[in-house]
Amino acid sequence: MTTLSATDFSTVLSHCGIDLAAHQGDDITVRSPIDGATLAQLAALPVAAMPAVIDRAAQAFQQWRLVPAPVRGELVRLWGEELRRSKADIGQVVSREVGKILQEGLGEVQEGVDICEFAVGLSRQLHGKTIVSERPGHRMMEQYHPLGPVAVITAFNFPSAVFAWNAALALVCGDPVVFKPSEKAPLSGLATFKALEQAIARFGDRAPPGLAQIVFGHSDVAEALVDSPQIALVSATGSSRMGRAVGPKVAARFGKRILELGGNNAMVVTPAADLDLAVRAIVFSAVGTAGQRCTSLRRLIVHRSAKAALLEKLLKAYVSLRIGDPLQAGTLVGPLIDRAAWDAMQHSLAQAQTQGGTVLTGGQRVLAEQFPHGYYVAPAMVDMPAQTPIVQHETFAPLLYVLTYDTLEQAIDWNNGVPQGLSSCIFSNDLREVETFLGAAGSDCGIANVNIGPSGAEIGGAFGGEKETGGDRESGSDAWKQYMRRTTNTINYSRELPLAQGIQFG
Repeated sequence: MTTLSATDFSTVLSHCGIDLAAHQGDDITVRSPIDGATLAQLAALPVAAMPAVIDRAAQAFQQWRLVPAPVRGELVRLWGEELRRSKADIGQVVSREVGKILQEGLGEVQEGVDICEFAVGLSRQLHGKTIVSERPGHRMMEQYHPLGPVAVITAFNFPSAVFAWNAALALVCGDPVVFKPSEKAPLSGLATFKALEQAIARFGDRAPPGLAQIVFGHSDVAEALVDSPQIALVSATGSSRMGRAVGPKVAARFGKRILELGGNNAMVVTPAADLDLAVRAIVFSAVGTAGQRCTSLRRLIVHRSAKAALLEKLLKAYVSLRIGDPLQAGTLVGPLIDRAAWDAMQHSLAQAQTQGGTVLTGGQRVLAEQFPHGYYVAPAMVDMPAQTPIVQHETFAPLLYVLTYDTLEQAIDWNNGVPQGLSSCIFSNDLREVETFLGAAGSDCGIANVNIGPSGAEIGGAFGGEKETGGDRESGSDAWKQYMRRTTNTINYSRELPLAQGIQFG
């Protein structure tokens, strides 16, 4: 049995402001990966109701865009307060629904708090530019204005944080939000959304009706958001396959998109690396969230001279990992999300061995007697002779491929030699190696780290990757610009009308 009974979980949901009876239905069955228990039966919104949802968002935009940005920031500040107040409860919902250990569930909610704090400051810094004009008596400038309704479509693995990343920025930028959470983790999304609803209630009538809406449903509900010309920006997180469907549809109507898709992340460990530091980073990055982060470590590219010593340390760490109920203190590895994830991992392990790989440890199902409907697995490590087709494929599970390199150029080629381009890292105390990895001929990923793993990004930096990862950015830095429209203005304050480029006309 888990440490959180059905009665206890119902109490946690109530603390989050969730009344399951209001969402009761037979369309979506929510199960816990911990033990397979049914957490909720939810009704999906009929796709025929989506035009009304989108219309409400469009009407809210007409009012919200006129509210001064620092005032919009006040709403997000209140949301951050509500998330902080509900952190323990929302964190438990995330852990129960997704299978993350509780520390990771709490950390995900903290990401929401952090992005709210970031967005509050941002609300007073939506800066444009003043540009020198070539014409006398003229001034040029750029401004950023609210864009329009934003659709946020999330995946199961970060059901709370990704919504917060997008919604906090969208709201301060003047955009209403329509949130479609994953069918596998709608309760985590709903708990996070309820905190926003409570903030809106505190904010009062300055927030128009329809400013933030949540919709439950399957792919047809998501497609309605993707296809609607009233949705100015679609932010979608999921597989590269999903991105191939969403991207062209949004482009066909000349909408904007943020795609956060697959990752096949590598770590390069050089002869100049601190191996003890590397081991700690490898374990967290490869087995945390049971290998189900988009930034999870999938490929370990280690120099031949360091391989034996590194693997000796790493195999000892793998054997000592505590696998089990993620709500229990001391657990480091929880379950896979479902049977399909387990089947995919087994398929990849079989393919790896067919392609010349040797399983060094793990891969087998564990705790099946205690949790017959939960798919717990011993994290696997496979020594590969080369970067074969299966290594280039992202498997969403704790499956780590080990590759052996001889030159840094070869390691960088392997780092870059996959379709995905999300995150990467190098462990080295050699300045030349580090700067080469970070330079123009180095890692081609959107994230390139030094002496830390590929996962665990802070919200202050823009998050996203290249190639089949989508090419877009969200969260920190200047990602806010995607939620706004940019205008270039030329102001003539003279009594003349000179033309640019010195053109004489008439």
